[in-house]
Amino acid sequence: MTPVLKAKIIDVCNTKIAQKGTNVGLSFYAFFKNKNDNSKLLMEAATWWIQTHQLDHFEKAVKIKELVKNL
Repeated sequence: MTPVLKAKIIDVCNTKIAQKGTNVGLSFYAFFKNKNDNSKLLMEAATWWIQTHQLDHFEKAVKIKELVKNL
């Protein structure tokens, strides 16, 4: 995982947890705007989420944050 994506995921997880609490769930789309302006980064996130870790569509932000921090 690139440092850019790792930082982005941790930042989004921290923001969502702060806003909605530790029970908040998110999908890999949460790391991107509604407009697909970086398809390479989106595919990297999708590959990591779906193929590498076989995660459900929605996962707890705290779980995702821990997975990414441990890379």
